[in-house]
Amino acid sequence: MLTWGGGGVPARPTRAGTPRRLLLAASLALLLTLTGVPARAAGPGGNCPPGQNDCNVWDDEPGVPGPGGGGNTGGGGNGSGTAPKCQWNGRAIPCYHDQLGWFNNADGCYYKLAEPQQAAPEGKQWYLQTCNGGDLGAQTMVLRDGPPPGYGAPPDPEELARRALASISLLPPRIAVAPRRSKGPGLVGLPVWMWASSGSSYFGPLHASASDRGLTVRITARVTRIVWNMGDGSSITCRKPGTPYAADGPRAGLTSPDCGYHRGYARAGTYQVSATTYWTVRWVGGGESGDIAQSRVSGTVPVQINELQVVTR
Repeated sequence: MLTWGGGGVPARPTRAGTPRRLLLAASLALLLTLTGVPARAAGPGGNCPPGQNDCNVWDDEPGVPGPGGGGNTGGGGNGSGTAPKCQWNGRAIPCYHDQLGWFNNADGCYYKLAEPQQAAPEGKQWYLQTCNGGDLGAQTMVLRDGPPPGYGAPPDPEELARRALASISLLPPRIAVAPRRSKGPGLVGLPVWMWASSGSSYFGPLHASASDRGLTVRITARVTRIVWNMGDGSSITCRKPGTPYAADGPRAGLTSPDCGYHRGYARAGTYQVSATTYWTVRWVGGGESGDIAQSRVSGTVPVQINELQVVTR
């Protein structure tokens, strides 16, 4: 049988049983040669409907679309982050609007000082009030002793960061594996290579900015890790997109140098592999800084694994 050293690297074999191990090694090299994947970083795959960016699966046979990156924050992500400061009916809205003024979370209305002012009692002022989260059909003039809560507040840098995030697209990973089911099955206990598209829209870095009333916030978005669900209850965390397998490359028949399931599958079967990229969006502006977490989920690709048959004499 194959033995494995630390970090998923095959251990140095002992002299006993050498012919059998040589046969296993030859089987590994032959298997990955037969199931080899071209080294180029592109290949056939599914196309997304217009305006949808969460359905691509990168493989030579279509996979099953995953949940992708729809979500709850600017940029459409399903990652976590600080809750937006201004909300209406569960959705984030700008705390300041050029035409409507400042938003008051307490009543769901925007307020802007009316210009010109109509006649008013001493100490009172007229405000244009736009309620229902900014519904222009719900505008009235109201007389107030003073501005409502939040009125006149400076731009919120995190809100500007989320506006900047909404202007870029963090795409779900496009994944590939070797061995590929379409090229032939893999074998129990032999390494699996995984990799994803390394373009900036898939892994970063991406840059954007947003400005409001003299304040500019800049963001940089990049993937900090990609977590692979191997379909057997195991997960593999990689810090890089991974290296495409090349049947004629220097590591043909060996483990992946940066992203692989080195020990392989323990049992025969067909496994559905998927991956999730975890993004960190770093923002800086107005003397403040912070992070917004995002994630994107790939579709699935199947990996077929057969039992390893060893003939001894």
